Amino acid sequence: MNSSSTQHESVLSAYSEFRVHHGEATPEELRAVACELASLGGTVINQQSREIGGATALASTVETKSSAVDPVTAVDKATETALVDKLATLRPRDAVVGEEGAGKAGDSGIEWIIDPIDGTVNFLYGIPEYSVSVAAVWNGSPVAGAVYNVQQDVLYSAYLGGGATATTSSRQAEILHANPVRDPAQALVATGFSYVRERRIRQAEILPTLLGHVRDIRRMGSAALDLCRVASGQVDVFYESALNKWDYAAGMLIATEAGAVVDAPEFATEGSAGEVLVAYAPGLVETMEPKLRAAGALDAIPVSEW
Repeated sequence: MNSSSTQHESVLSAYSEFRVHHGEATPEELRAVACELASLGGTVINQQSREIGGATALASTVETKSSAVDPVTAVDKATETALVDKLATLRPRDAVVGEEGAGKAGDSGIEWIIDPIDGTVNFLYGIPEYSVSVAAVWNGSPVAGAVYNVQQDVLYSAYLGGGATATTSSRQAEILHANPVRDPAQALVATGFSYVRERRIRQAEILPTLLGHVRDIRRMGSAALDLCRVASGQVDVFYESALNKWDYAAGMLIATEAGAVVDAPEFATEGSAGEVLVAYAPGLVETMEPKLRAAGALDAIPVSEW
């Protein structure tokens, strides 16, 4: 596991030296690109949705991935293509990894990790809780990122060492701060469930134990937005196993820059290994971690067990 909060300063220092020697962009400049891409993603999603014409027509474009309940739509694919094409213009030497398979190698040292729709099930059902997530990663660490809540028209973003903000439809930028809560009994906890049946059963078994120790639990359906909610103080803790790097690359940076403490799998680790990402409001790290561990919430749930 990689504790983003403890490595933050060393990553910032190392990246500063790297960009000076390689002529690379500053983290702030990369954030501007991430914001442009995330906003473009929202535009494409809305345009494509109108052109396809409603939930019934959208359902006809659905394919499945890891399981029969893990969907990908034509809108996911079109959005990813648009973002990758835009990156080819803005940052032609960078590598790209997209959730839906689009990508390319690069030689700049910067890799972009894209999730065109994080929360596809919500999108498919018309639930207004899905996002576009874009992160610039260097040497295994995110240095800039943006997460756009498409339906709420809120753009969360951060760059390494620069704090995190949320820009609303009024174009007012709010500086984000994780909550000061210290008592686990007062903590609102967010989580999510796997698309793999056996894994989600194990995840559900954790909840009865954990519910007795926290304020309440929420499952909203977009890991990227859950991390942004830790950053904004709308939830106090988020944990989930078996996420892939496109689910959390941007969100973990936004949460960290807002003062949260994030433990995440290495980016080389695939979600199939079942490792757990957890983000805490800073005052909850010492008190909440034992409760999560005792409930089994921090245990990896690898596919190889079944």
